Amino acid sequence: MTLKKNIGIVKPEIFKSLNPLRLQSGKILKEYNLIYETYGTLNKKKDNAVLVCHALTGNHHLAGRYSSKDKCPGWWDNLIGPNKPLDTNKFFVIGINNLGGSDGSSGPKSINKQTKKPWGADFPIVTVEDWVNSHEALITSLNISKLAGVVGGSLGGMQVIQWAIRFPEKIKHAVVIAAAPNLTAQNIAFNEVARQSIITDPDFNTGNYYETNTPPRRGLRIARMLGHITYLSDDVMESKFGRKLKNKNYQYDFKTEFEIESYLNYQGDKFAKEFDANTYIRMTKALDYYDPSNGSKRNLSKVFKKIKSKFLVISFTSDWRFSPGRSKEIVKALLDNNIDVKYAEITATSGHDAFLMEEPRYHTILKSYFNSML
Repeated sequence: MTLKKNIGIVKPEIFKSLNPLRLQSGKILKEYNLIYETYGTLNKKKDNAVLVCHALTGNHHLAGRYSSKDKCPGWWDNLIGPNKPLDTNKFFVIGINNLGGSDGSSGPKSINKQTKKPWGADFPIVTVEDWVNSHEALITSLNISKLAGVVGGSLGGMQVIQWAIRFPEKIKHAVVIAAAPNLTAQNIAFNEVARQSIITDPDFNTGNYYETNTPPRRGLRIARMLGHITYLSDDVMESKFGRKLKNKNYQYDFKTEFEIESYLNYQGDKFAKEFDANTYIRMTKALDYYDPSNGSKRNLSKVFKKIKSKFLVISFTSDWRFSPGRSKEIVKALLDNNIDVKYAEITATSGHDAFLMEEPRYHTILKSYFNSML
């Protein structure tokens, strides 16, 4: 049995682009920064690079720690590292914080050189298409002409699809996990409720809250609480919390009584201290806007005609936000074009969050597929 090892201490890098980026909205970013991390070694042929695209509240910090005192590793540390499914003994793995992010890439928190102040509400809305175009600029700067693979879950999976559509000659494999080709009306509705909780927070100040240092934490914590409810399945919530009380008896007031309430409040408070509200509302908009097929399942097959990469598509039985049926839409459109695609539907109880978990069958499938890429 091969022992899995952790990556250890890592350090982010900055890609500075002085080339203007025309956004899908029609606006132009004259220059921008992307913060990123790499793990493993790029081989001489430069054909072992794998780009990992992050989901809604993820970032470039995929694995490892920033210091020996760092309590938490990167968000996909269970997947990436020596002898792990995405093995850094074999692959050169790249993680990028998307434009508009709150972890170091150009976004609402960063300084607008023209005003010498944070961009705030003036930072433009960016889309999945914009992210992929900026990713490609960074990958090119690393002298990588073709990626061995692009991998992503949820919103990250949408970016993988866009990579395959936009740059068919530049990727060999596409791994799409717990994703969909577009959002359903229900998912758009969840996102709008989350945005409204932020936008209507009195501290939001139309997005210009940096100078007063009064972020809209009340709205952001509600948005996160709502999100957590949709990421978990009913089964996992029942098994973890059920109707467990914090106290022995009902208190007959409006303070926290149930364990599930305590959990949601904790997650909301923690997130509101760490994440930027302007970034959150922009990321959810990017989710809403992405729709390469323009709402038509038939069009998706047409859009996929130019794709040249092989695909692995994975879904989870308990994921009701991005159900297996949505993954099968992707698979069908690929098969319509005779594109090499493998599909796995994993039995899991964790809901949408299952793609972040260390589920044995899930990781075995990924490891097998990654091993076949080289």
